[in-house]
Amino acid sequence: MALEKITQVAGRGVYVPGDDLDTDRIIPARFMKCITFDGLGEFAFYDARAFAKEAGEVHPLDDARFQGASILLSGSNFGCGSSREHAPQALYRFGIRAIVAESFAEIFFGNSITLGMPCVVAKGADIRAIAKIIESDPQATLTLDLNERKISIADTDFPVEIAPHAHEALVTGRWDAIADLLEGVDAVRTRAASLPYMAA
Repeated sequence: MALEKITQVAGRGVYVPGDDLDTDRIIPARFMKCITFDGLGEFAFYDARAFAKEAGEVHPLDDARFQGASILLSGSNFGCGSSREHAPQALYRFGIRAIVAESFAEIFFGNSITLGMPCVVAKGADIRAIAKIIESDPQATLTLDLNERKISIADTDFPVEIAPHAHEALVTGRWDAIADLLEGVDAVRTRAASLPYMAA
């Protein structure tokens, strides 16, 4: 029951600058009372967006030029802090399908991969160069190629890195551990039936 094989993600980009953007900033704790993750998208970076508005500024996620962007770019240690699964869920439901950063917090990274949302690492200088292109042409298409380990925009390629286990999971369509378990239900039952202590 392999899922979609994710080898490429293409779409417009949005740059949310900053290092150590933690999970509480990605989605404040007061929005984590939900029973399901449905509807979390509207709360992505909720406070940061509100603070920007109060200051007479526009947060990148509210900037009309970047509406509909599906590839998010940021700084180092993205997704640090508490291990709340709601953070990548909120970004995914906002419409983000891939994240490019200088580095990621490990648990956030893992939670994102299980959504089929690639998190790839790029050099800070490359991310800022991509951000400049996006700023000058918000309609420019970014193409993340996991097999080629590069992200392309405006006829320019930038190298990216991704952990080998995450790469294999995404490109083979085995990024959801629950789906893997469901696929093996019959094998588990067969094996369990052959064990004497399971028959008791």
